[in-house]
Amino acid sequence: MEAARRLATALGPHRGKSPLVLAIPRGAVPMGRVIADELGGELDVVLVRKLRSPHSAEFAVGAIDESGWAYIAPYAQRVGATDTYLGLEQRAQLEILKKRRALYTPGRAPIDPAGRIAIVVDDGLATGATMIAALHAVRARAPAKLVCAVPVASPESLELVRPYADETICLGTPGNFMAVGQFYGSFPQVDDEEVIALLRSSRLQHETQHG
Repeated sequence: MEAARRLATALGPHRGKSPLVLAIPRGAVPMGRVIADELGGELDVVLVRKLRSPHSAEFAVGAIDESGWAYIAPYAQRVGATDTYLGLEQRAQLEILKKRRALYTPGRAPIDPAGRIAIVVDDGLATGATMIAALHAVRARAPAKLVCAVPVASPESLELVRPYADETICLGTPGNFMAVGQFYGSFPQVDDEEVIALLRSSRLQHETQHG
């Protein structure tokens, strides 16, 4: 969690201003919990899904949010993502988003970022697609300030994302960027149970502290 603590330090000006930290599941949720605790903020998730390339499930050709709004990368058609393919992929990912919302925040609505400092956190930016979709989704809810916070990003993806946020915090933009995981000493997979437990414990802690 060294990356999370370093990000929290960089986000220090927002400490004590009740920021809403919105992590992109699943990988960024443990990081979001640390940042929310360090800043005296509140933790929730912003749900988006990457749209997978037809030839590589790990490579994003875009991303979609819960409303159905989608960002399509300019290179999507060149790598075989036809309009027909994208329509099918968007429907498939929307179904996953619906299931995750029911799983992660049962019995409650997402925490409203309106009028608050909203900090969208991910563990890194490879293509930038999921972060763009996440920032677009949160912007639609009218936060007072929208912040993008990541430990690492490819230089190209950071420049692509920057216009979607009011403030962008990134600890490093190394060259030869292949995948987010290559820049972590430890990069364990986060499962649904861990996400649910982190959200529940963070909410209980916040309610205890703030009534």
